[in-house]
Amino acid sequence: MRPDDFDAITFDVYGTLIDWEPSILARLRACVDSQGADGAGVAPTDAALIDAFDRARAHYQMLSPARPYPRILELAIAYVAGEWGGRVDPDQQAAFGASVGEWVAYDDSVAALARLKERFVLGALTNMDDASFALSRARLGEPFEILVTAERAGAYKPSLRHFVLSLTDLAARGIPPHRVLHVAQSRRADVRPCNLLGQPVVHIDRGGKALGHTGFGAELAVPDATYPTMEAFVEEFLN
Repeated sequence: MRPDDFDAITFDVYGTLIDWEPSILARLRACVDSQGADGAGVAPTDAALIDAFDRARAHYQMLSPARPYPRILELAIAYVAGEWGGRVDPDQQAAFGASVGEWVAYDDSVAALARLKERFVLGALTNMDDASFALSRARLGEPFEILVTAERAGAYKPSLRHFVLSLTDLAARGIPPHRVLHVAQSRRADVRPCNLLGQPVVHIDRGGKALGHTGFGAELAVPDATYPTMEAFVEEFLN
């Protein structure tokens, strides 16, 4: 995989560039702990909470593709609370839905994107709504020229519509599909769809992260290359 083979790079944002799991887990933990342990007196592990959230958001995204992401978050936290026999407080539910702005960028994201932007057209493919994603774009230094949100696509990844829209946008700039590389953390929402489209894809597999690793054929996902961080990817890719 050589930089001369590509003119554009598109990105999955959350999990790849934005470190969303700590904030999500903290809010899930506060919600469930406020309910007490389950009927057997057993508190859920962090892994169990993240797994329940991952299943819930995937369910609601498939059930109602037109729902904006804040509402998906609100429904997901209620689902997670219910899995341990509780009910979410309406204020907690609303706060979780509005929490996107507190999700921080990984330490290497801004610098890596800035280096890549010197040479490539950059794009973002995200399941976020337009308004929420604007908060994350600001954290990343506004590097993207191509934007495909779930609000624009009218669907949530792993729908192929996101990828088709981004490739169409880039084709309008004279960049053909085979000159576009995708970079992503989610095996379910990004790597596997790229496989189905025959699009080159790099997997950023940051240690200890779990969201997006199961469901929709994630076990069949085969990236063209895997790196532990954006920094590692950029260093090897450009040098």
